[in-house]
Amino acid sequence: MFEQKFIANAIERSAENRLDRRRFLRATGIAGIGVGAASLLGAPAASAAEASAADSGAPSDAAILNFALNLEYLEAEFYSIATTGSGLDDSITNGAGTKGAVTGGRKVAFSDPNVRQFAQEIAKDEKEHVVFLRTALGSAAVARPAISLDASFKAAAKAAGLGDNFDPYASDVNFLLGAFVFEDVGVTAYKGAAPLISNKTYLGAAAGILAVEAYHAALIRTTLFSKGVDAQSAAGKISGARGSLDGVGSDDQGILVGGTSNVVPSDSNGLAFARTPGHVLNIVYLNPAVVTKGGFFPAGVNGALNQSGGGSPSSGSTSGAVAGMSAVPSGGAATGAGSTAGGRNSELLVGGAVAAVGAAAAAGKYQHGKKAIVDGPSADAVTGE
Repeated sequence: MFEQKFIANAIERSAENRLDRRRFLRATGIAGIGVGAASLLGAPAASAAEASAADSGAPSDAAILNFALNLEYLEAEFYSIATTGSGLDDSITNGAGTKGAVTGGRKVAFSDPNVRQFAQEIAKDEKEHVVFLRTALGSAAVARPAISLDASFKAAAKAAGLGDNFDPYASDVNFLLGAFVFEDVGVTAYKGAAPLISNKTYLGAAAGILAVEAYHAALIRTTLFSKGVDAQSAAGKISGARGSLDGVGSDDQGILVGGTSNVVPSDSNGLAFARTPGHVLNIVYLNPAVVTKGGFFPAGVNGALNQSGGGSPSSGSTSGAVAGMSAVPSGGAATGAGSTAGGRNSELLVGGAVAAVGAAAAAGKYQHGKKAIVDGPSADAVTGE
């Protein structure tokens, strides 16, 4: 479907440096900056849209795809460890920037054969996304950053009111909830990045990945819905926490709205929600402020797009970081509340001075006398079956 040599060469030209990109765009489209001219022969000249994007200071296409690659590393590691007990091969995790280790995670002892097969299929897709983006980016591809799959899940779940020791690898339902944290974010990330991509070939590739991520999200949401009221409630809390972290309004929904299923989260026009790279980073960094690391990426992501966007401003502090995760101040403001959106649990507050109190309040507010997530081998009790 895509000319791999063309994509790699074009990305090589754009790199992650706007000055290099601008120089190329002012050239003829035949000779490249920093690469052999022979490797660029036959590649089409840059479009007016690309030139406009570069001159306006917009992120390069390479920067956007590298941002996506960081997210794909996270998803691929999560699913690979869950299904095989091992992470990605070193051969597909090297690259530009600082390579980091993956901490936490173990193979899930799936009790439901369907969930096992779903997990294996998604793991395969996510690994293929990593390989595809790395091939497309060529030598501009970033390395896998440090990834936390233990402390980050515990902190996120505690803030969402799911207990102190949530383990996404403890059971089928816990695994599905862990996957739910990522999949909706992936869909909104690709949707939000699409308008920033100048080259139609890259846009087509991103659209293809977006479609697959949407299939994954629908599969996870449908399966969680089938697991009963406790799983549905837990997913709603996670949705509320995500919405509070990005702090931008109606961009997140649980799997149950108004007492009925909500497998496909969408706006009033039936369109998928979008998030900017900065607001995606608010979620994966587990911090509503403007920071450059934290949460699932304890040392930050690699590449040019590495700073979170910050949610709704309040006191200007970074005290809104999810309890248990470090905040890295960089001039941003924290948010003190999540907003209401089609079933979002707006009472669930993750940011501001109420982070710790909000976790306890959420637990009492939404558990309805039951422990939503049971730690350890008996965690399947959350299904209510």
